[in-house]
Amino acid sequence: MSLRTGVELIVLTILVNKITGFYGILALATGYHVSPLQLSMYIYSIIALFLTVYLARYIRKQDPLRCLALAWFYAIDTVVNAAYTAAFGIAWFLVLAQHPHERAPGSADGPGGKMIGDTSGFTDPKYNVSQVDVVAKPAGAGGVVTAGQEAVAVGSGDGGFPAAGLGSAVFQSGSVMSITVISALWAVRLYFVVVMLAYARNVLRQHIMMTSASQYTLHTGNPSDELAENPFAADRDEGRGWKGRLGRAMVSVGREYWLGRDEDGEWMRGMGGKFRNSTNKNTTTLQPAPGVGERERRRRSGTGPPAPPPQLPRPVSLESIRDAH
Repeated sequence: MSLRTGVELIVLTILVNKITGFYGILALATGYHVSPLQLSMYIYSIIALFLTVYLARYIRKQDPLRCLALAWFYAIDTVVNAAYTAAFGIAWFLVLAQHPHERAPGSADGPGGKMIGDTSGFTDPKYNVSQVDVVAKPAGAGGVVTAGQEAVAVGSGDGGFPAAGLGSAVFQSGSVMSITVISALWAVRLYFVVVMLAYARNVLRQHIMMTSASQYTLHTGNPSDELAENPFAADRDEGRGWKGRLGRAMVSVGREYWLGRDEDGEWMRGMGGKFRNSTNKNTTTLQPAPGVGERERRRRSGTGPPAPPPQLPRPVSLESIRDAH
């Protein structure tokens, strides 16, 4: 599987994940209660869905700016989703910890705790007891029970039941399995982030190779020989306007990753030795043929020999045609 195919499959998982935001908005139309945190997650999912659809069109076109934006958006979306997952996970464990104990009226729930409590199947009793004993107070003479006498219901709990709490809710068997599955899925998500960043770097470096081959100059303008020239520099066509500022901002974070030297140096050798490292004697770079550099220098300075005049067609006589036949 190629790197581009992997990125397209990852984008497909983003679309499936973000389309759930529409169902959350539809739940509001039915009068269902959602917390402000849940509402913000639904709105964010819808915005992320449209942004992903827009950027996904440029994967096959290998647009460096859009591919960089898609990779950075996926990395940021991973952090945002991790925050939402942690918030709702804590709310769920708080609901588990509040049962089977009595919950005081007006006690605060976690984010989304009301909806979790409504849909989790808990009956939420006012008193959590395992047995009820009815004790009647005799009102008649001789211990005869008469109608209308007072009775008291006394609840007794199970003495062998351990005290519930947040720790017991987290470390029960079902919760441990859920945490394990979620952790495994997030490990896969982190791997997807690496794939997205690798594809964006590949597109960016291919763009640098093409532009350096068509617009090569003796001085690259880069202060370090270990880094390639920023394709979103202010003096380049891609660096103009807000797109150039956005590109420079994305490349500035982890500049060595985007523009630095590879360990194998394959893509830099393909650029004709544009990256030079005087300290590494084992690095082989492509050297120009003898005399090519001098001719190129004289051509650029205008001191080279004049170009030969174009050959004009010579007139042909009929006698030469007869002699040829």
